[in-house]
Amino acid sequence: MYIYEDRCKGCGLCVVECRKNEISESDKLNKYGYSVVKFNDLGACNACRLCAIVCPDAAIKVCELVEVPE
Repeated sequence: MYIYEDRCKGCGLCVVECRKNEISESDKLNKYGYSVVKFNDLGACNACRLCAIVCPDAAIKVCELVEVPE
């Protein structure tokens, strides 16, 4: 999961839609002065992509982590 902080306007739609409550507002501001969101625990995320779907600014990218064999 990745948040493009410069795209985030802190609207909170992703916070509301996250069924696992893994996204929350933060005190961090992006370069435009908007409060950005943060992920609480990426390990608990089930990659449902609801956050990315509802984001009006395409500020969230959901990627599946793949283990690479050694």
